[in-house]
Amino acid sequence: MSDAGKQEIGRVHVSETASYSSGIASRYATAVFELAKEAGKVSDVENDIDALAAALEASADFRELISSPIYSREQQQRGIVAISEKMGLGDIMTKTLGLMAEKRRLFVLPQLIGAVRHLIAQEKGEVTAEVRTAKKLTKTQEAKLAAALKTAVGKDVNIDATVDESLIGGLVVKVGSKMIDTSIAARLSNLQNAMKEVG
Repeated sequence: MSDAGKQEIGRVHVSETASYSSGIASRYATAVFELAKEAGKVSDVENDIDALAAALEASADFRELISSPIYSREQQQRGIVAISEKMGLGDIMTKTLGLMAEKRRLFVLPQLIGAVRHLIAQEKGEVTAEVRTAKKLTKTQEAKLAAALKTAVGKDVNIDATVDESLIGGLVVKVGSKMIDTSIAARLSNLQNAMKEVG
């Protein structure tokens, strides 16, 4: 098989894996959200999700536990139960994480967090803006951006910020199907395209 063929297969595999992960995460997120609504514990689950997101960002060991194949099912289960207890997570999230460990599905936890946040935001009539920046936004910058986006879309906006150093500077904002790209990388790309047209 040619190298080009191998690369094509690799690309399809990656996109299928991403789609598979988001499908699993979406099913778990829907179950978590429905249970939280029935129990009147949506705000508790929201707090748990925020705590899990912060823990994943802060702890390389936690990220490794959920994604590394070297841990057995039992090790993942014991680890996630210990983490849940230490963090004081509620019943709904603790049981969900335990089930995910039992089914070897902890690797979708980051997508689950995003999916549950999306469902909670919809319930509150809020929208989420995916924001990529070259450097981490300060709390003040996030608040100003959220206020500007609220004016633009007419709803409260939650900022889901990630750092992407390849942007060089500026930011990329995605709200629903709308995207605003003010990154330096995009400007350089536009400039290159303009130069090609002139040449």
